[in-house]
Amino acid sequence: MNSIELKGNWVEQKGKLKQKFAALTENDLLFTEGKKEEMIRKLQIKLGLTKEEILKILESI
Repeated sequence: MNSIELKGNWVEQKGKLKQKFAALTENDLLFTEGKKEEMIRKLQIKLGLTKEEILKILESI
């Protein structure tokens, strides 16, 4: 998944992530151009998943 795809659908994807993982907050899902890796690390810590698992989730929504 590239940054453009992530940014383009981010509002919709963010809503789906919040539905799937109620523990996520707006702060956890802040996406700034060029900071994708930082956001993925936050999600890893918050959800206790691997980077690969996070990427699969992001690709599936």
